[in-house]
Amino acid sequence: MMRDPSILAGTLAVHAEGLTKRYGGTLAVDEIDLAIPSGQFFGLLGPNGSGKTSTLHMLSTLIRPTHGRAWVAGNDVLKESVKVRRAIGVVFQDSALDRALTVFENLRFAGLLSGLTTAEIKRRSDELLEVFGLTEKRDAPIAALSGGMRRAVDIARGVIHQPRILFLDEPTIGLDVPNRRRIWRFIERLRTRTGMTVLLTTHYLEEAVDCDEVAFIKEGRIVKAGPPKHLIEQLGAYIVEIESERLDRIEKSLAPRLGHCLKEGERAFFRFSGEAHELASLQADLAEQVTAVRWRRPNLNDVFLWINETEIWQDPKPESSVAKKRGEKRR
Repeated sequence: MMRDPSILAGTLAVHAEGLTKRYGGTLAVDEIDLAIPSGQFFGLLGPNGSGKTSTLHMLSTLIRPTHGRAWVAGNDVLKESVKVRRAIGVVFQDSALDRALTVFENLRFAGLLSGLTTAEIKRRSDELLEVFGLTEKRDAPIAALSGGMRRAVDIARGVIHQPRILFLDEPTIGLDVPNRRRIWRFIERLRTRTGMTVLLTTHYLEEAVDCDEVAFIKEGRIVKAGPPKHLIEQLGAYIVEIESERLDRIEKSLAPRLGHCLKEGERAFFRFSGEAHELASLQADLAEQVTAVRWRRPNLNDVFLWINETEIWQDPKPESSVAKKRGEKRR
């Protein structure tokens, strides 16, 4: 039985229960549950085809769920879709800009759709263009802008109406580092000033490190969730990289001590939870069997790799705003 969403509406920006999407015989999203508090910076992470975009499209009312229900800003995505759309901003993977219109014309069109007055549109457009250094491009056609500039206008279009919740689907894909940093500085300023909730999908996992919480989705199911720092700590104290022409023998000998490894060519990667001085001892033990031994602190990319390339890491998940109870029951 579904819980009454009105009980949670005051604290949750996004609430989903058993959210499922099928495309014919393909199961894209498999009964996921979400409970994202207002003001949270939340990351939904996973490989291509894992169900991230389908989830965002259901939450933003662009496609209908096959099963389950969801509420955004306290509004049912099926029964109150207009209210949901008024409360959200969306930046898609593919640009939503009209390339035949100018920068300002695109922003003006978005503002009119959101019911803003002409004066509000001009004021907010001027502010946004100044933030992104695009004031001089105000009357330039979108087709004449660089990729980074177009992406900035896409984001300005998505926030001109000052939404309560912002969905960002791969917002910086294909951009160089300076443009990516410029966009994230703007998003952080916007969050600080307005308390806006942000739901992000991204391939650049370093962008998700600052999230309050992340959830990893695999084959349509949420398989791991929690604060990024906590997940990184769970992975281990170090990632040990070993180069050898006898990896199978090395893997067999180290498995009792270090557990499962990931292999890439003549390199194997192990999780290590001991102290730093123990690594020197490990290196000495392997001296005659390996080409090189290196170690470093883990990061969110390592968490991503272990989740998506192995089924070994099945530790109990931390306290989290994400649950997958239905998926667990079926197993």
